[in-house]
Amino acid sequence: MAEHDHHGMNEPPGLARFCSPDHEGEHEAARPGRFGRMFGGTLPPNYTRPDLLTLIGQKGGPMDGGPGSDRTDTVPVGQVFFGQFVDHDITLDVVSSLSRNQRAADTPNARTPTLDLDCIYGDGPEAQPYLYDADGVKLLTGADVPGAGVTQQNDLLRSVNGRAMIGDPRNDENRVVSQLQLGMIRFHNAMADKLAKKPNGPSADELFEVTRREVTWHYQWCVVFDFLSAMCGRPVVEDILANGRTLYCHVSEPYIPVEFAVAAYRFGHSMVPMQLQVQLRGSSYELFGNALGQGFSQVGQKEAIVDWHELFDTDADRIVQRAEKLDTKMASDLLALPFVTSGERSLATRNLLRGNVFRLPAGEAVAELVAAATEVDAQVDTVMDRVRSLSEDAVAGTSIPPIDTGAPLWLYLLAEAEIIGRAEPGGGHNPGEGLGPVGARIVAETLIGLLELDEHSFLGANRNWMPTPDYASIGAILASTNWPGLPT
Repeated sequence: MAEHDHHGMNEPPGLARFCSPDHEGEHEAARPGRFGRMFGGTLPPNYTRPDLLTLIGQKGGPMDGGPGSDRTDTVPVGQVFFGQFVDHDITLDVVSSLSRNQRAADTPNARTPTLDLDCIYGDGPEAQPYLYDADGVKLLTGADVPGAGVTQQNDLLRSVNGRAMIGDPRNDENRVVSQLQLGMIRFHNAMADKLAKKPNGPSADELFEVTRREVTWHYQWCVVFDFLSAMCGRPVVEDILANGRTLYCHVSEPYIPVEFAVAAYRFGHSMVPMQLQVQLRGSSYELFGNALGQGFSQVGQKEAIVDWHELFDTDADRIVQRAEKLDTKMASDLLALPFVTSGERSLATRNLLRGNVFRLPAGEAVAELVAAATEVDAQVDTVMDRVRSLSEDAVAGTSIPPIDTGAPLWLYLLAEAEIIGRAEPGGGHNPGEGLGPVGARIVAETLIGLLELDEHSFLGANRNWMPTPDYASIGAILASTNWPGLPT
């Protein structure tokens, strides 16, 4: 026995690792322009053999959802792509690699860690005038190109090589998020027209900034009261707003925790369907196929123009497609990404390997800490049983040992969503409909924290602000920008 292993003198787990020169403690979390750690030096890093991670995430492996579909009952499929859009608004890691370890505090975030729509506005009309009209107020789209046909009119502005001219090129990586980017641009332009006509409205010099604030605050409202309620559960959102944050705290500047960016917020990858119907009475198309395109490409046919009434619950009262259940399964297409031409093509494997190099703590360790801090029922043993079964399926017939302890955080949170699920008003949880108690707290506290720590957001500047009633949900905002020529 070591001399200090008695009378309460046991060394805290992970102390040797985090007191090394490579230490990443809580005080480093808020370094400007860098990622950070939500749990500081509290938990040790987990390690899972990369060959096991590859087997778990491979096409045809235990995470492959196959050709079938298992949809949620309550989550419109559009919310999944809106979640992708939100991610592109607050994070961009252009330096990390799956082949070397990463320190969160040394990893630059090329996006501002605030929900400020810089993916729409770029650096503004003065720094990037080619995104804007001559007055520097409205954003340009394909409709501003002389002689544009129907498909070009309903597409992003593109350069001669077909690349989208937008604030973040990732918002062209699939047709739905590309159309969502277009919808938000159209919403800005419509808001500018509305404010310009308003009696005693902003002056010409003020119009852009006032419009930007209105659009951004409406978007932020939707993130909190629409998206987070759908994915994390309304009780979780209401508890954080009423009683404060318990995990994303002790900081004065907004930052992106790697536990959020590398694990918890990647939950949406489980909810993406293999096929989508994007127009009323239209056919269902592969997300990456001839009709909707392979990503980073122009709209090729009218049938690819998205009708937002089909992807979100709106006042049109359509029968809206639901997202796939949030569980440990993923669409087969995502386990062999068509636009990845070198390296690992499985999105699941990439997520798992990324957790290793960022030295994320184990899922069950995070769950126990969160449960103690928030008094949630983490049901760690039950969730770990599901993780073990996945790894046992993956290594059947091999000499590789399955996971017994030390579950990858991302995989653990998917299993938690599958087994426990989203908190519901009135008590109880709904398996597969949203994040479980641990994942929900990490995601909701991070996004709400980003807003509360930003003096320019509606939560940071004016907590009494309310949206225009017609634009109180992201589905309503996007549907207001629909192409009039869509089938009705």
